[in-house]
Amino acid sequence: MSSLLPPLTDGPAGRPALRFGARSLTYGELASAAGAVAGGLARARRVAVWATPALETAVAVTGALLAGVTVVPLNPRSGGKELGHILTDSAPDLVLAAPGEELPAPLDELPRVDVDPAAGGTFPDDRARDPEDPALIVYTSGTTGPPKGAVLPRRAVAATLDALAEAWRWTGDDVLVHGLPLFHVHGLVLGVLGPLRRGGSVRHLGRFTTEGVARELNDGATMLFGVPTMYHRIAEALPGDPELAGALAGARLLVSGSAALPVHDLERIAAATGRRVIERYGMTETLMLCSSRWTPPAPRPGVRADGEPRAGTVGVPLPGVELRLVEEDGTPIAALDGEGVGEIQVRGPNLFTEYLNRPDATAAAFTADGWFRTGDMAVRDADGCVRIVGRRATDLIKSGGYKIGAGEIENALLEHPGVREAAVTGEPDADLGERIVAWVVPADPQSPPGLEELAGHVAGRLAPHKRPRVLHHLDSLPRNDMGKIMKRALSGG
Repeated sequence: MSSLLPPLTDGPAGRPALRFGARSLTYGELASAAGAVAGGLARARRVAVWATPALETAVAVTGALLAGVTVVPLNPRSGGKELGHILTDSAPDLVLAAPGEELPAPLDELPRVDVDPAAGGTFPDDRARDPEDPALIVYTSGTTGPPKGAVLPRRAVAATLDALAEAWRWTGDDVLVHGLPLFHVHGLVLGVLGPLRRGGSVRHLGRFTTEGVARELNDGATMLFGVPTMYHRIAEALPGDPELAGALAGARLLVSGSAALPVHDLERIAAATGRRVIERYGMTETLMLCSSRWTPPAPRPGVRADGEPRAGTVGVPLPGVELRLVEEDGTPIAALDGEGVGEIQVRGPNLFTEYLNRPDATAAAFTADGWFRTGDMAVRDADGCVRIVGRRATDLIKSGGYKIGAGEIENALLEHPGVREAAVTGEPDADLGERIVAWVVPADPQSPPGLEELAGHVAGRLAPHKRPRVLHHLDSLPRNDMGKIMKRALSGG
């Protein structure tokens, strides 16, 4: 057995570990502060963490995990009803928060412990912990009901971070910069625990800005983690910001996740910086499943390095991950032809153990032979790369006898100069079964592209049966905290 964060007491104590704005901790200081948190949790089984993007959150989570206590990260933007459900469902023994942080009413009855990053304590030895012990309970978005708590064991956290380290050649020399929230897998597990497990360092921007990204990458940071909204803002800023372009060009690794990165933005960034953003794929219940492999830049312009990320794909399954595509009746799709659309099902050490207090939902999420049903639809290219085409519930459109993924149509729409943002849904059609509906934010609201123009644009790039039949112009698309488009709000579902 081994520690979840083995480098915390290895090597020089003065190595930088965490930096949030002007506040920072070395590895020695973090070990001491985490020990102080752990020392106050002797009788705790499960704790909530008020997960603001602050140093205290990282210290609280680190200390609790090393003490063997399960962490329930709380989204500070949750409404009262959702927060009340999470607290009732997870029943934490107390809440950890930054001193002076005002907590909402649903937390009034829960004992509170303030986290002091300057406190000192004895560093706990977690090497004897069972890998199957729960590390985190992370609540899903709950599009069809109250959020479900996915129980993530220590084994899953370690397996995912080690697989990413292999795929990305992630080492203790890397310095990660990000501005992601800390109440979910991307920002907390990958963005904080990932660097700490490698012995590297984290620089959190607090609030994402392109200026902050340029500053940190120009000051020695080697990696950037972001979501598509962030990379869209970067792509928009690049033409007028040579400092940003230079900073991105010098980064070792640029990673996008949590939603599909539009190909248009990926290509704009590549053209301006010479660097291609790596996309990875995962979800709360599975942690990370796929990613493009990091390879050194091509030796000469125009020469593609072996394994270089390819636009529109999320790479291949990570080490230890079994992945298959299946038809609606469960029949596996064997062909790697880039055409056969199927649901992604997975097995591996990175999976969650259960939905807390929901044995019915847990059972429904797995097949009889142990494959997890992701609900995501994809195709696989000849080289095994996975291309996500959307969610089964909202992004798989059955039109005229074809199964069509909304994602590829959205990418095609975004290649039109008159389109700033785009989403695609299906709606009932007496003749086709479903017709394709485009929701577009025009680049110029005074002169928006029309349906005939966009339909021809899509048909010329993909196929005639994939053209939109209905067009809606919007001022903006509804998005959640992670930048994902909330399609149920568009279609009224």
